[in-house]
Amino acid sequence: MSTNTSTTTVFKRRESEARSYCRGFDTVFTSAQGSEMTARDGQTYIDFLAGCSSLNYGHNDPDMKEALIAHLQADGIAHGLDMHTDTKAGFLETFENVILRPRKMDHKVMFTGPTGANAVEAAMKIARKVTGRSNIVAFTNGFHGVTQGALAATGNGYHRGGAGLPLNNVTRLPFDGYMGQGTDTADYLEAMLNDPSSGLDAPAAILLETVQGEGGLNAARAEWVQRIARLAKEAGALLIIDDIQAGCGRTGTFFSFEEFGIDPDIVTMAKSVSGFGLPMALVLVKPEHDVMGPAEHNGTFRGNTHAFVTARVAIEKFWSDRAFQDDIARRAKIVEKALQEIADMVPGSRLKGRSMMRGVDVGSGELAGDICARAFQNGLIVETSGPNDEVVKILAPLTTPDAQLEAGLSILKDAARDVIGTTKVAAE
Repeated sequence: MSTNTSTTTVFKRRESEARSYCRGFDTVFTSAQGSEMTARDGQTYIDFLAGCSSLNYGHNDPDMKEALIAHLQADGIAHGLDMHTDTKAGFLETFENVILRPRKMDHKVMFTGPTGANAVEAAMKIARKVTGRSNIVAFTNGFHGVTQGALAATGNGYHRGGAGLPLNNVTRLPFDGYMGQGTDTADYLEAMLNDPSSGLDAPAAILLETVQGEGGLNAARAEWVQRIARLAKEAGALLIIDDIQAGCGRTGTFFSFEEFGIDPDIVTMAKSVSGFGLPMALVLVKPEHDVMGPAEHNGTFRGNTHAFVTARVAIEKFWSDRAFQDDIARRAKIVEKALQEIADMVPGSRLKGRSMMRGVDVGSGELAGDICARAFQNGLIVETSGPNDEVVKILAPLTTPDAQLEAGLSILKDAARDVIGTTKVAAE
């Protein structure tokens, strides 16, 4: 094996052109701990991407790591299809006792293939089987995955362009705020549902993210989500909340919808549900909608035994009381203050998102990209989102120590000043 420490030649030579994040972070990473990643050349970076919210508890949490190593050293089950295992039982009991019961949720847990897209595929299939309908209502700027079914519900034109086939059986309507502050877009949905000539086929489900992660951190108002939930029930449609990126504490509570007073029929989860960055996805479905027959939605890797180990520890460690949730709220204020300082540098900029799923819309994909690139040069990993990549998006681990959080935000603010100053000089 080559020991060349200065190039990424093998990736460019052999890896598919589909590679993505590495194009913006062109180095070779070798280790990570907490909120920091280290490259082969020894440079360290503060990580404000966190595996796109797959590492809400940071890299290599010591308690999860210890439990996983103990499982491996004891020759614990490495792969069990969907058979009964002690690790699955441990996860389910913990999830039931710490997460579901305190929130009065009686949902069954369905383990799907390990990606969020697969969870969305399963959720859509369940809704269609329950209702006997085929249409799904989704929303502008929603992102639900890039496999064919999930992609039909995804709004992003670039990703939709890769389908190669028509993307059918989804009706897209405007998300909260899409038409401006003066318009409640739930009015559109209600009018179309109640008009037999609207052309809207009766939906099997209404699918939404409460905060649209890839769509630009558009955060729906509680009142809007509550109204959508009511309309879904009145229409005989299932309400599916996609909590793949916004869940596991990212928006302040374990589920992003907890403070909205709604009761989703189905919830999709992935990313940080394993706690350790291990692949795992699941669908929470109300018992009356748990209609899939044995192996009707299957996959060789439905349920990751190693992820059961780390997920159990994550839930026990971070969610057994309110301390972690309260700490998220405190850190969120630090992030908000820094992002407001950046917004104040760019006329017309605005803060977006909620809690620790925050960003600043600087109005230009080029500007946002330049800020993130300059930040990376100075030791910070941070990305953009939005239809034109115009939002500088913060997904720092929820466990980031204050000093490290402040340091990363300082790098980002300095990067914004440098880029904005350079842009002004060039314009003059």
